[in-house]
Amino acid sequence: MASTTASPAITTTTTTAMTTTTTEGAPLYRLLAWLSPAYPIGAYTYSHGLERAVEDGAVRTRAELLAYVATVLRDGAGRVDAALLVAAWRAAASGDDAALDAAARLAAAWRGTAETALETMAQGTAFTSVTLAAWPEPRLAAFAARHPRALAHPVAFGAAAGCHGIPLRPALTGFLSGFAANLVSAGVRLVPLGQTDGQIATAALHPVVEAAADAAEAAGLDSLGTAAPMLDLLSMRHETQYTRLFRS
Repeated sequence: MASTTASPAITTTTTTAMTTTTTEGAPLYRLLAWLSPAYPIGAYTYSHGLERAVEDGAVRTRAELLAYVATVLRDGAGRVDAALLVAAWRAAASGDDAALDAAARLAAAWRGTAETALETMAQGTAFTSVTLAAWPEPRLAAFAARHPRALAHPVAFGAAAGCHGIPLRPALTGFLSGFAANLVSAGVRLVPLGQTDGQIATAALHPVVEAAADAAEAAGLDSLGTAAPMLDLLSMRHETQYTRLFRS
């Protein structure tokens, strides 16, 4: 037995086993636009230390690329970013400006290297600017004004999703999927690998993305942490790499 309620934006179907929220209409259109590789935030210019890993011979195959990206999502920046996105979304959706500002300040401090800080802050600044220009929203504009050019990408994305009525889980899964896809794309170019190898790796990352999303929804910012020092080491070594295609 199931019941369905619908609105132009969101359809919620309830059964005896589960509740599924489907994003439709304007929120879906906005989410897909924000996650598109064509959204001008410069994501393609960052490899999150992967370029150094390839240079060192640590990533040479599809399996090694898959392991690298999975580590980023489970134990590295993906773990932290996802939890920060959740915190920003919840604060924005509930109108809690104090909690939203706290998430922004924490995200701005939470990076182990100069290049990963650049990666998140530059993308966050670009995302905020483009989103306010294309989809103006007063609460998001006020939030951005309180933190000029100082919003990390996951916080800017989570706040925008919360302000625009995009459900949390699609926004969170989409953000993590986009993060993973960008690293896979960098690996395809750097190793190099074939495009089919890249899509096989992307498909294999689906359970990792879902697990990372589950962990983020249950995470508390007070106990948040990472356990991937090699990722930071590769990022630091990338800063002095002689030949570079990527900014991180």
